[in-house]
Amino acid sequence: MLTSLVVGVLLMNLFAAALVVARAPVYRTRLYRPMLLNLVLSAAPLVVLGVAVVLVLPLLVVGAPRAVVGVIAAVLGLVWLLLLPNSGYLITELNLNHRQEGERVPEWYDVLLVLVLAMSGVLTTVLNVFLVLLVGLAAVGDDSATALTSPQARAFEGALLLLVAFGIYLGRHVRLNSWDVTHPHLVAGKVLRHLRSPGARGNAIGFTLLGALFFALMYLVVIGPVVQGLVDLERLRDAGAG
Repeated sequence: MLTSLVVGVLLMNLFAAALVVARAPVYRTRLYRPMLLNLVLSAAPLVVLGVAVVLVLPLLVVGAPRAVVGVIAAVLGLVWLLLLPNSGYLITELNLNHRQEGERVPEWYDVLLVLVLAMSGVLTTVLNVFLVLLVGLAAVGDDSATALTSPQARAFEGALLLLVAFGIYLGRHVRLNSWDVTHPHLVAGKVLRHLRSPGARGNAIGFTLLGALFFALMYLVVIGPVVQGLVDLERLRDAGAG
């Protein structure tokens, strides 16, 4: 089940990239490079998560000092969290801003393109949240499927999705990038100035809550059956062992 989920998300991302690249030669127009950049940034959290697994879990197995492992995990976790909103950010491509007057690209192609692009971002987001939950449970030595349905797991997932939604808002409306965090004072000043503008706080709260709800529903649809399947398999295994 997990393999199918990962493969499906990767294929959706490849499909989106293929549509973006094919658009230029097929319809003899320019390649819209920002979309490709956004796709790369969308995949970046998965790459960081993979690096974290390759580095951190072996260190735990060989009994490396907990302080060293904790620092490495914290740094990689922060990088992953800062990059995570880039995946969900692809939903903002639905505005069709890439269409230029005079292009011969059919509207149906661009509608399909942005839908696939947005879905790749949504699926990548929910996969990231699920995988980091699995990694976290493995790190604390809890490999039971029922742990995935605990209140702590639900709170963790909800908090991450709220941060994702708020990060998307900051990216689209405040024009912040993940790497801007290297200038924290400038970022804080820019965010505060934006939130002081008329109506900005209401928009930020509304988008964050509704955006998080959207991602939560998608998480339920996509990840819910996987979790239920793992729980059922665990129960069957336990029943057979008993």
